[in-house]
Amino acid sequence: MTHPRRFRSSPYGFIGVMRAVIVMAFASPVVFTAVAQPRPTVALTATMSEYGPTNGSLVIVGGGNLEGTGISEKFIAMAGGADARIVVVPTAGGNRKADGSLIPYVDSVVLASWRKLGVTNVRMLHTADPKVADTEEFANILRDATGVWFNGGRQWNIVDSYAGTRTFREFHNVLMRGGVIGGSSAGATIQGAYLVRGAISGADVMMAPEPEHQNAFGFLRRSAIDQHINTRNRWDDLDAVIARFPTLLGIGLSEGTAIVVTGDRFDIIGKAQVAIHDNTKTYAAGAKPYILLKAGDAYDMHDRKVLLGTAMVPPVK
Repeated sequence: MTHPRRFRSSPYGFIGVMRAVIVMAFASPVVFTAVAQPRPTVALTATMSEYGPTNGSLVIVGGGNLEGTGISEKFIAMAGGADARIVVVPTAGGNRKADGSLIPYVDSVVLASWRKLGVTNVRMLHTADPKVADTEEFANILRDATGVWFNGGRQWNIVDSYAGTRTFREFHNVLMRGGVIGGSSAGATIQGAYLVRGAISGADVMMAPEPEHQNAFGFLRRSAIDQHINTRNRWDDLDAVIARFPTLLGIGLSEGTAIVVTGDRFDIIGKAQVAIHDNTKTYAAGAKPYILLKAGDAYDMHDRKVLLGTAMVPPVK
């Protein structure tokens, strides 16, 4: 399988003045062979954030059934309520079948759950062809969007379709206008800086060998995001990633659980736990090298400290 669009530089290296670059400025000195996408910029401000978008918000979900969690409803409210202009991206579900034929996506199927929730202006966006994604005609649907949602699947499919394209830039422009980007499972991981589980060979590979699948879309900078950590026993899996890239903040999300990001703060909603992997901290002997937070808690990514709630440090078993 070929991947015609490759990144051209590392996502890790913009701190200081280049924090003005709202996308893909990730501050780690680690250099990848992976390539970077075009980076839309905004004017310097005194309130430029380091992790989350300076404008707009993120809803990052650990996968699973969201019914009864309030997460979908929260995203809709943040996007503008029942009249919000929401674009749903199902691309993580796959671009092609094993025989090379395109996987079809039907609007009525993809959008059914959103319409059931009362959203009246929701549209689907999908292509398997990055050349199409780079056209004005295709990307135009995002110009007035107040919310974008990425469905689950395999995150490298999203990269193959949109990295470095006009559509990629328009995703970031949704945030620049003050909109909200959300996603679950693969749609959570794509929002970070480093693309956890991006390998084509399988979701068990934490760090992809192929360079074009090492960079996520950088809506949440300086981060690596994992999902399904409770149901798939992935609690410790981010340890290796953070050991290799120690300036990144590792965020592991349980199913039915989300972080709602505004600037450098996130609040946890849903029904289970979030694991925070921070290589700058010292952990006691016999303890896991991360903390656990729960719904109702809040965390400051810039200062890397708990704002609300009490962190639990799980013991080594």
